[in-house]
Amino acid sequence: MPHPVRVAHIITKLELGGAQQVALFTVAQLNRAKFAPILITGEPGLLDEEAQTIADLGRYRIPSLVRPIRPWSDVIALYQLTRLLSRLRPAIVQTHSSKAGLLGRWAARLAGVPIILHYVHGYGFTPAQPPWMRRLLIWAERRTGRITTKILTASSVNLRQGVDLGLFTDDQAMWLPPGVDLEAIRRRRVDVARKRRELGLESPCPLVGMVAPFKPQKAPVDFIRMAVAIHRQRPDVRFLLVGDGELRQAVTDEIHRTGLTDRVLLTGWRRDVLDLLRCLDVFVLTSRWEGLPRVYLEALTSGVPVVGTKVDGAPDAVHDGVNGFLVEPGDVSRLAERVLWLLSHPVHAKQMGLRGTHLPIQFDCHEMVRRQEQIYEQLLADLHQQPYPRAA
Repeated sequence: MPHPVRVAHIITKLELGGAQQVALFTVAQLNRAKFAPILITGEPGLLDEEAQTIADLGRYRIPSLVRPIRPWSDVIALYQLTRLLSRLRPAIVQTHSSKAGLLGRWAARLAGVPIILHYVHGYGFTPAQPPWMRRLLIWAERRTGRITTKILTASSVNLRQGVDLGLFTDDQAMWLPPGVDLEAIRRRRVDVARKRRELGLESPCPLVGMVAPFKPQKAPVDFIRMAVAIHRQRPDVRFLLVGDGELRQAVTDEIHRTGLTDRVLLTGWRRDVLDLLRCLDVFVLTSRWEGLPRVYLEALTSGVPVVGTKVDGAPDAVHDGVNGFLVEPGDVSRLAERVLWLLSHPVHAKQMGLRGTHLPIQFDCHEMVRRQEQIYEQLLADLHQQPYPRAA
């Protein structure tokens, strides 16, 4: 019986985010009879402990692989990645997100890896960057796209953007939504009253929440500004903000400045996000740019109507007026209006929530892994040779 084919996944940091959860679930669920997964990461993150529990997984760390652009550190990371891949000799390398995507793909090329994939969870060039930085990153993505065997994109919009910008060809790419365990979330039983009491909510009240890292992309201060607008009309509403990050001080400053200290619950990162989602009346996400947030899929499958921003992959899952509402990024007033409408129309809100529980199979994490396995097998067959090299 042939040995499993080595597949190395590379990601910068195992923080609590969608790209990281996709990478972890993939390496955990790949068929071990066919594939021998390897996970290569940079600096430590919150999901490191989870990675350590995955059986039959080769784990390696490149400390110089960090998210910020640091030329000297990046050169070292490229060298170390190339040496590691040359030693491990995987048949397939799959990178996740921008920094690991650029360095990891070039390291794979230099190491002679025959099949190189990249999963676009959103692009590294953003509206918040200076024009020269955007141009540089787009140029780098174009050059790197030429050495990439296959591009996977989390959202259909990211696929179209990439083709339009010349980052890759239409034939080179395919849309592969990030998945969640649809059936497990639907079957999940949560004692909502007890969980709310744990949060300090002793009496019934509407609860509006968001789960996100506190970074510019997610615009968490917009959530607080939205809360201010809602509080003016509905002082009974409480707000739940799950996450942490570089903008934590800005968030707490805005809460104190606006006098919402007793209205907003800041929990930090939590492991019981799926339970907390069931406690919400409305889920909100204030992102300025995105791929396709897995938390949308989790909220929708939990039966919670969503109010989010109309960015990139959001319309792939959130259908405006059907299972939630989408507004333009940065439009805090419109966000507040949509949340207030849902709170004032509980029957319609419940109907929207129920519609969200019927996401199609393409958003299931097991289907996501199955499709990746099919891609690997097809690309291996396209080499017109026996899959090489194999795990010893």
